[in-house]
Amino acid sequence: MSVRRIMGAETEFGVLAPGNLSANPTVLSAQVVSTYDSLFHAELQAHSTAEWGYSSESPLSDSRGTEIPEKDAHVTQLTHQANVLTSEQIAAEALQDSGLYAERLNWDAVTMNSILPNGARLYVDHAHPEYSSPEVASPMDAVKWDAAGDWIAAQVVQRSADSPVLETINLYKNNTDSKGQSYGSHENYQMSRDTDFDDVIQGLLPFFATRIIMTGAGRVGIGTKGETAGFQISQRADFFEREVGLETTIRRPLINTRDEPHADSERFRRLHVITGDANLSHVSNLLKFGTTSLVLALIEKGVAPHIVLADPVHAMHTVSHDLTLSEKIALSSGGEVTALQIQREYLEAAEEYFSGVDEETDQVISLWNEVLDALETNLFSLANRLDWVAKYSLMRQYVAQGIGWDNPKLAALDIQYSDIRPQKGLYFKLVELGRMQILFSPEEIADAARHAPENTRAYLRGEFIKRWPEELISVNWDTVVARNQLQTEVHRLTMDNPSAFTAEQTQQVLNSPTAVEVIESLNNVQKEK
Repeated sequence: MSVRRIMGAETEFGVLAPGNLSANPTVLSAQVVSTYDSLFHAELQAHSTAEWGYSSESPLSDSRGTEIPEKDAHVTQLTHQANVLTSEQIAAEALQDSGLYAERLNWDAVTMNSILPNGARLYVDHAHPEYSSPEVASPMDAVKWDAAGDWIAAQVVQRSADSPVLETINLYKNNTDSKGQSYGSHENYQMSRDTDFDDVIQGLLPFFATRIIMTGAGRVGIGTKGETAGFQISQRADFFEREVGLETTIRRPLINTRDEPHADSERFRRLHVITGDANLSHVSNLLKFGTTSLVLALIEKGVAPHIVLADPVHAMHTVSHDLTLSEKIALSSGGEVTALQIQREYLEAAEEYFSGVDEETDQVISLWNEVLDALETNLFSLANRLDWVAKYSLMRQYVAQGIGWDNPKLAALDIQYSDIRPQKGLYFKLVELGRMQILFSPEEIADAARHAPENTRAYLRGEFIKRWPEELISVNWDTVVARNQLQTEVHRLTMDNPSAFTAEQTQQVLNSPTAVEVIESLNNVQKEK
């Protein structure tokens, strides 16, 4: 076991039209998706009419062995129904009424879902544009392809600013509007189906309640509406209400139990993590994906630390509000520990069982150790690596000049930090000044926006989009459906192993002239196994 496993990220961007603050966010989100869809198809010199395939989605299945009846589900849980998320017809009507794109596009076919050449998905999720990264095989790649989503968002913003037709849009990589609403930055990790889910719950609750000391994005305001003046470590912490549950937008749980593997359900489980903040810092993101992957490996191996918190939800709130990192967290046994102590227990277990396994694992363990040491002894030495410390360091300078935490200027700075525009966002300004470490150059990130990782099935998905966009009927994470343009027969490829269908495995078959021939060749290979 190592830090390597199939994983991926989902980012819902905050969306705003500065010239029209009452603009419908669904309309704006549809503009985001449609704009980038048209941009990359212009590069391909072809247009795909492929729809997102919902056949393998099962958002109402619970990892604890139950399934919610559709009639009892909240509307936001019905992600397997395209018309429930945000009706394409409603969005089209709103766009026609607004006049957006009237000179260029036929909004009878408004784009709410786009499958990208890098294997990712860009779509309208409720009232936000969401970028779901391609499947990757390591934490470093998770950071790179998540940052590719930020690059894509910036391209859309620039395109809207340059267009005389489009509504000018700003996008923000944050998690709350500070008016009581939160939107997600989710992670996905492939696990063995053999691991008992109760062990997953027990192993992750203390970890998720405390990992925010490394992975928090920082936030001005305490409470879901920011009603109490102050600064806290996490953008998301105040929005969690219970320990375990299937929901993601209401009654938010620390452990989400959605059982939707997008893979062979007898072999794999996809752990859907909703507790994370939206990170711009590459180092914060690497710690988020890397340490979580190691903790999952400890759980799978049956050697995770046995820590039982008296109240994990309250603990997460406490940790987020404690900028000294010294508050004690109650254990169910009656003892008390700090967030740093809990993280050290997980780190020491990872060191014991996984040190020396491979270079990537050692990199994460070393960084984890280094950051915990600095959090304990020299917090602001991390201002060039962790989002929350960078933001806190900037704002303390204003507070030192007599500006209170309830001053709107600080709230504006909070938002500006997450502005996705390289020329406007405070995070990008820190990078430009050499005050924020990066793990990938802008050129590497732009390349990841155009190309899929070569060592997962995302590679083949991306190649289908780039080579044969007009032959595709539908695409999702584990399925591609296509037909030849002059025929009615459809051909389906099931990719139920995310680690397969890589560049190496599909190199020869991709020389075929049509998508259908690729599908048939790969289906024949699978039959022979």
